[in-house]
Amino acid sequence: MFRGLWAIFSKEVIHIKRDPATRFIFAIPVIELLIFGYAIETDVENVPTVVFDLDRGAESRQLIQEFANTRYFQVLGEVHSEQELQRAIVSGRAKVGIKIPPDYSADLLNGRQAQVQVLIDGSDSTIARQALNSSQQLGFLKSLAIEGLSPAEFKVDIRPRLLFNPNLESVNFFVPGLIGIILQLVTVFLTAFSIVRERERGTLEQLLVTPVSKGGLIVGKLLPYTGIGFLQTVLVLSLMVFLFGVPVRGSVPLLMVLSAVFLVPALGMGIVISTFARNQSEAMQVSIMFMLPSILLSGFIFPRESMPLPIYLASFLIPATYYVEILRGIILRGAGIVALWDETLALAAFGVFFMVLSALRFKKNLG
Repeated sequence: MFRGLWAIFSKEVIHIKRDPATRFIFAIPVIELLIFGYAIETDVENVPTVVFDLDRGAESRQLIQEFANTRYFQVLGEVHSEQELQRAIVSGRAKVGIKIPPDYSADLLNGRQAQVQVLIDGSDSTIARQALNSSQQLGFLKSLAIEGLSPAEFKVDIRPRLLFNPNLESVNFFVPGLIGIILQLVTVFLTAFSIVRERERGTLEQLLVTPVSKGGLIVGKLLPYTGIGFLQTVLVLSLMVFLFGVPVRGSVPLLMVLSAVFLVPALGMGIVISTFARNQSEAMQVSIMFMLPSILLSGFIFPRESMPLPIYLASFLIPATYYVEILRGIILRGAGIVALWDETLALAAFGVFFMVLSALRFKKNLG
């Protein structure tokens, strides 16, 4: 019944040992465990915060320090105008803005209720909920610290105001980020598998003996997938607006231009994977290793501010991190190129890096 079992078993062991793809079998679960164990944190801390202090008294300075002491708010510095406060939040530099009125200290000293406005970026629903709860709790505890009274008589009245997504609808947070993940997923997989499939069939070597140059070969193979990427961008944006009801507050042409900028590193990433993978199975495993950090560490699902410092710094090495910020900035906050120039510059740098690396690897493999 089991005749030849040992022979087949031995053959498979030898095949597994010789298959280059085997080295990824243990790498992928280790990476998943490290990311989920150390990087994924649902408790939000160190939310970037700016302060507009019109009072500048001892009481207002104490209030700012108490916000910082909660560990939920990381005070980046002060702004000096209402416009500067709005720009800090629209650009994404700050998720929370604290506005202290000029009569804050005087109201406390005279026994009147002092009001403090907390502006919260609602485009990130996870951070917004935590900031909302933490600011209200701080006002409650500070009022009790002054004197035990009913809520109607609290000395400090913290009044949070949610911007961009006042109802904290999760769809407004997830769908824009999902566009970036889908676009990268499709372009990376299509590009990587296209070239690997050519190599497996032996048609890649046949193309090289034709008058087509290597540069023409690479660009010619990339152009169709660039078109597919644009069509998918238009498709998912249309579904976002008409199916999920998420309006685009910013410039649609700017969004399409910056999406094109993102396509360059995404396509380059696929070519790099194809130069390392020897077959489609290995290309699949390498692609998953590229995509997993993009999904988990780009801020698409989990707030990056809550990640340990080494992993937070590593998230800057992921192109999707910048594109997700661009998508939410334009779609939800109505940000322009002035607010998003640094993310755009980072994507352009990634594009140059991956394209140069892919060209060098492609030339080496074919030579």
